[in-house]
Amino acid sequence: MKKQRYFRISLGWRILIGIALGLVAGGIFYQNKAAIAVMQAIGTLFINLIKMIVLPIVVSCLVVGIAKMGDIKKLGRIGGKTLLYFEMMTTIAIALGLTVGNLTKPGALINIHSLSQGSIGQYTAAAKSASNHGLGDIIMNIVPTNIFKALSEGDMIPIIFFTVLFGLGLATFGKRSEPLINAFEMISEVMFKLTNWIMQLAPIGVFALIGVTIAQFGFDALKPLVYFLVICYLTMIFFVVVVAGLVARIWHINILELLKVFKEELVLSFSTASSEAALPKVMEKIQDYGVSQGIASFVIPTGYTFNLDGSAIYQSLAALFLAQAYHIHLSLMQQLTLLVVLMITSKGMAGVPGASFVVLLATITTIGVPAAGVAFIAGIDRLVDMGRTAVNVMGNSLAAVIIAKSENEFDETKRTKYLAQLSAKK
Repeated sequence: MKKQRYFRISLGWRILIGIALGLVAGGIFYQNKAAIAVMQAIGTLFINLIKMIVLPIVVSCLVVGIAKMGDIKKLGRIGGKTLLYFEMMTTIAIALGLTVGNLTKPGALINIHSLSQGSIGQYTAAAKSASNHGLGDIIMNIVPTNIFKALSEGDMIPIIFFTVLFGLGLATFGKRSEPLINAFEMISEVMFKLTNWIMQLAPIGVFALIGVTIAQFGFDALKPLVYFLVICYLTMIFFVVVVAGLVARIWHINILELLKVFKEELVLSFSTASSEAALPKVMEKIQDYGVSQGIASFVIPTGYTFNLDGSAIYQSLAALFLAQAYHIHLSLMQQLTLLVVLMITSKGMAGVPGASFVVLLATITTIGVPAAGVAFIAGIDRLVDMGRTAVNVMGNSLAAVIIAKSENEFDETKRTKYLAQLSAKK
């Protein structure tokens, strides 16, 4: 008897359908407080489900990866390469944003007083803190005073620091540590299984998150800022395809192949505007693709704080946009100051709600742009956030592959096998 074959829609397509339905629902329920509350609750529940498994995955994978690596010199080398690469790509991203902003002048055509203001009260306290956020603070915050407090707050860098030390300590016990390493390995496998279950709810979560965004702000909020929005997206696409593509080519990596491998995670991070939503699947896929567990578990989580290329592009573009809208001319020295301030302020801000917006708010005052100006682009921040989040996810995935190749810890056989499996699914 022949098995009956059922027509199945891939997760990526189901998420896209969720986006489309969310746009329709948002338009229908524009400014409907009851509908907004329901969609907000559904979207928040989905994001909370993802956040629930992020830390167990990061900690368990990192402990296993570092314990199996067991070489502090090698770890130091990988850490140095990773941070150097992140700093290089962030600098390029900021410089690209400033260059495009100067060439296209997205704020020059805007009458700032004709724009409606959004609420930025929720970000001002964090922005004040960020403005005093120097290199010394970043270094001091690496070491947690209380690891359980860091875990409860989801403070990724102190968690990674402690977990790396724990993994190295575990490696010194040889065979005695094997039961505990196996336990952490089992935890990571269970978490990846939970990830697959939660991802089946992604279309519903995406539908709710897109719906609530459109229902709150409507399509009219976009009209005066369409040019700025288009410039942001074209710049981010250019960065991924051309800039990241050229860097990938140096390491014999096909950027289009990576986009194909992570297409579902990119759609998910885009539609939810949350890097955390994609992190568990990215961690799983990057290892299936051929990156060693040790490098994947170190580079990917670290990148979520230190390698936010999409956010860097947006912050530099938005700063110039507001300066142009206020008719404030920025000299070359002021723009170089902006680049340096953005590089420093953005580090360690990933755990702050609306981090990119907070960094922008903290930065523009250093170049003489009124902080109140940020309120004029608050309405489209969510829409830009979707794009910059997807770029952040792509940038970190590429970083893991490059660092793995530089350490000869990229398995070409696994890559070939994984690509064959992808082709077979079509």
